[in-house]
Amino acid sequence: MRANDLRVALLPMQIEWGEKSVNLSTLENAMMYLHQQTDLLILPETFSTGFPSGKDKEEVRVLAERNTGETIDFIKGLAKKYNVAIAGTFIADTGGLLFNRAFFIEPSGEEYFSDKRHLFTMAGEDKVFSRGHDRMKVRFRGWNLAMVICYDIRFPAWCRNRRNEYDALLVVANWPEVRVNAWKALLTARAIENECYVCGVDCTGVDSGGLKYDGSSEVVDFKGKNVGVVLPESPFIYATLSHEKLDSFREKFPAWKDADDFKMQ
Repeated sequence: MRANDLRVALLPMQIEWGEKSVNLSTLENAMMYLHQQTDLLILPETFSTGFPSGKDKEEVRVLAERNTGETIDFIKGLAKKYNVAIAGTFIADTGGLLFNRAFFIEPSGEEYFSDKRHLFTMAGEDKVFSRGHDRMKVRFRGWNLAMVICYDIRFPAWCRNRRNEYDALLVVANWPEVRVNAWKALLTARAIENECYVCGVDCTGVDSGGLKYDGSSEVVDFKGKNVGVVLPESPFIYATLSHEKLDSFREKFPAWKDADDFKMQ
């Protein structure tokens, strides 16, 4: 039995550095416009605080939370209220170590977490966060989903879809406009080489270091085509992911069977 279609929404929201209450309010206001049949909403990287580019670790620590803190509690409330799974990242504190932590929260309250593996050294992210070791894997409404964070997308071995272990790759980012061509090319490459859907969501606005973000967000199918749709006066980008079309393509063009086998160190 084939899985149902998965209806996804991306929110390239504007993020204000350090203004958690403002960012949570921005999301709450946007939710009023979310299509009621949406299965999964994907938010930008560190949506509730902004990305700590060039920030001191102790300056970032004051914004960090546990998995039971304000941000995740807020997300759980929205997921239940709107009957939608929500994915993104937040600044997490575990045992005194800071992490750029991905979350996937189901309407039921079921939760999944994983930490960013590839820290963006050019912005000093490695000076603030500890790196993660496990890529997120989620089974949701008949779909196998994987999730990576921003800079991770540049590393194809980390994103590799071995033996079709996932059907869609979620990529959340704060990716500046100056490098947006690379962002779009990498999303397309990961979709084609892994024979899967890729949902990439970026933010808008200007960060604390003066970098601009244009919200370039896309849903790319297994052939490399952008299938996202923007409805009039909506802050969201929508797409319907078809398991039937994905399975058919994988059967007709099974490049995945010829992939090299390897293990991550």
